[in-house]
Amino acid sequence: MPRYALKIEYDGRPFAGWQRQSAQASVQGAVEAALDRVEGGTHLIAAAGRTDTGVHATGQVAHCDMARDWDPFRLAAALNAHLRPLPVAVVACAPVAADWHARFSAVERRYTYRIICRRAPLVHDAGRAWRVPVTLDVAAMQAGADHLLGRHDFTTFRATHCQATSPIRTLDEARIETRPCDNGQDLRIHLRARSFLHNQVRSIVGTLERVGAGAWAPGAVATALAARDRTACGPVAPAEGLCLTGVGYPADPFAPLMPAG
Repeated sequence: MPRYALKIEYDGRPFAGWQRQSAQASVQGAVEAALDRVEGGTHLIAAAGRTDTGVHATGQVAHCDMARDWDPFRLAAALNAHLRPLPVAVVACAPVAADWHARFSAVERRYTYRIICRRAPLVHDAGRAWRVPVTLDVAAMQAGADHLLGRHDFTTFRATHCQATSPIRTLDEARIETRPCDNGQDLRIHLRARSFLHNQVRSIVGTLERVGAGAWAPGAVATALAARDRTACGPVAPAEGLCLTGVGYPADPFAPLMPAG
């Protein structure tokens, strides 16, 4: 059976996360239903990561097995036709080897968390960013984030119900970007690692917000990390600011492709 890699973007607000749910809408369920309509039968897909309720993606990757050979552009177009009007789109599709796996072949995941600092409610960015009503000290936040780089026990920064067998992870990038913004402060927190624990990104962001607001000193992030205790973590940032922006592989299956139409 031919296997295809799918690059998928979605707005997470209407869904109870990526993972298939028996009684609630999910992104996985939407894509699998579209595959069933495209080719008939039952299709199951696997993704690089399971995003939570309300979390978005511009670079989620999944794979599917089809009964016949498809031109990848036609498969993407057919899926997008059946996904409408849901806020989900297949932006690229590529044939891959039968043993290629969206999750297990991945060597890195990239997330971006967006914070907009202003007193006024968000209008155009509502549901896509965390509104914080005070200006944040970006330099202090970056100093705090630097303590998290490298290989550590991230028990403090993972959900109590996280199912990972080990809390050890290596954070390869923690970079805070400031973008021009006419009506406040627009921050993007970029995090990159081979894999993340459940709620790790949102736990890190919530802690860094406390540093930026002046409630924590940057060095307190290192203290919290060393505690290996969930109660030492800052508040968990809300889901709407988080976006899965990319998944890395030893060889990018989408590299030679143009975006799907």
